[in-house]
Amino acid sequence: MVQFQEQSWHIRDRFFLSGKYRAEVGRLNSRTEHEKGRNNSPGVAGEGFLATLTSCRLCPRACGVNRLAGEKGFCRAGVRPRVALATLHHWEEPCLSGSRGSGAVFFSYCNLRCAFCQNYRISWQGRGREMEIEDLTALFLDLQAQGAHNINLVSATPYTPMLVPALREAKKRGLKIPVVYNCNAYESLESLRSLAGLVDIYLPDLKYIDDGPARRYSQAPNYFSVATAAILEMQRQVGILTFDAAGLARRGLLIRHLVLPGQAEAACRVLEWVKANLPRETYLSIMAQYVPVWQAQRYPEINRRLTAAEYESVLEYFDALGLENGFCQELDAATTDYIPNF
Repeated sequence: MVQFQEQSWHIRDRFFLSGKYRAEVGRLNSRTEHEKGRNNSPGVAGEGFLATLTSCRLCPRACGVNRLAGEKGFCRAGVRPRVALATLHHWEEPCLSGSRGSGAVFFSYCNLRCAFCQNYRISWQGRGREMEIEDLTALFLDLQAQGAHNINLVSATPYTPMLVPALREAKKRGLKIPVVYNCNAYESLESLRSLAGLVDIYLPDLKYIDDGPARRYSQAPNYFSVATAAILEMQRQVGILTFDAAGLARRGLLIRHLVLPGQAEAACRVLEWVKANLPRETYLSIMAQYVPVWQAQRYPEINRRLTAAEYESVLEYFDALGLENGFCQELDAATTDYIPNF
């Protein structure tokens, strides 16, 4: 029996921030990351950790830049984690947001260049501030103390080596709530394996099935083959999504797919891949929240909102395939009103 839960997700219109870690709009870190000759070490790092930054291959782009020397690769991330916002976030899937919010930590920079990115201020422009590893640990514990149902690491791919010691220390110091790794699925298997045992819930966005749109809209060659290999590794680590008595996610895989204008047929093929390669009980979140922001106007075919007919055709195909579990959205989720003000 299909269990398809309808939810707009934009129930609340306020963020609850920890004043100590707030990243305000316009307050960019003034430190020059290109400075040479100074100690760029993030403060808590072993020899193996440092080695990953001297020739960065944390994601499939394998840029090979020396981030410790101030070099920048495709994502432009530096040597320290850069955080744009930490908040009790109420606009995720209901099994993540619950009644008190998901403890979302939005990281700056990204290894994709999505023309329609709603978070372009941080993913493209890098708004935020640098933090030490010990500050990340304190931030996770602070969000738990505020009542967060989970720690939601949003677009943390460029900072995986920093997350590992931060999460380990947080767990030693009493972090009990689930850790969510919220990503674009353009991940290396090595990075994902370094997170095994630290991440409880994987929340990848399976964006594309065709290489053309992946390159055109996100500058992501071989996206589908990379992303599906990553998702299979996530499934291996955490399995089917499971819940507590209150309906909150505790462990497992939840795959998102944002339906793009004119791409309903491609979305249906994404569902076919899920059916063919993952357990029938796998949870999907089929999203209708696309808004033509940032550079979407450069591409006439996606410079519009999704139609009801397009979205409904994907939901109907979900049902026809016999997939069992998922979340959907109302079309009024497609608005800029609910984009965080980074």
